[in-house]
Amino acid sequence: MAAVGDLHCREDQHGRFRQLVKQINAEADMLLLCGDLTDRGMVEEGKVLAEELSALRVPVAAVLGNHDYEHNQAKEICGELSRAGVHILDGDHFIFEKVLGVAGVKGFGGGFGNATLQAFGEGQTKSFVQEAVHESLKLEAALSHLDTPKKVVIMHYSPVPETLEGENIEIRPFLGTSRLAMPVDHYGAEAVFHGHAHHGAPAGKTKSGIPVYNVAMPLMTKMHPEQRFLLLEV
Repeated sequence: MAAVGDLHCREDQHGRFRQLVKQINAEADMLLLCGDLTDRGMVEEGKVLAEELSALRVPVAAVLGNHDYEHNQAKEICGELSRAGVHILDGDHFIFEKVLGVAGVKGFGGGFGNATLQAFGEGQTKSFVQEAVHESLKLEAALSHLDTPKKVVIMHYSPVPETLEGENIEIRPFLGTSRLAMPVDHYGAEAVFHGHAHHGAPAGKTKSGIPVYNVAMPLMTKMHPEQRFLLLEV
């Protein structure tokens, strides 16, 4: 399968992903998109991306990222992408040929391990923590309904700190949280794919050893300039 995130499609970028789509059609059986599909969360950007992805001949499962919510047009963006055959996941799952289940959620920030932010003090802090908890519970629900022989997880935010190495240490708690790793370790998965960390590291593992891949396109372009996505056999 091919996996990539952070396409940041803009409305003036007709044809930008033509080569990407061509390569994925030739090399992959499925495409996973890990959020920030649009640059400013505008429906016009979603229309351009939908036009680009409509040429895909393989199934596509995707989650949204923080950029996709910028102008409160996420629902309209999802509509455009859905009409192009993209399966948008938000606490639910997609099953590929009865063999592989894909669970997807956007995720959220909050920090990792002993430094995970707790719901204490001001209401704003509690709301921030609750959003991370809510995303974790949605992922738990999605995984609990999967009984396929193999499972993978896609999200935008990172569930482990290892794939954030290279990002400024001050912003890492806003790039993910270990709360997202808890349902993955509980239910198991072949792999987790995320984006968001443009300057992060390519791979890490959850506490139980499940591989986690950062597939943000800026990082993939740096590592694989000839294809700009991760290709992985599951």
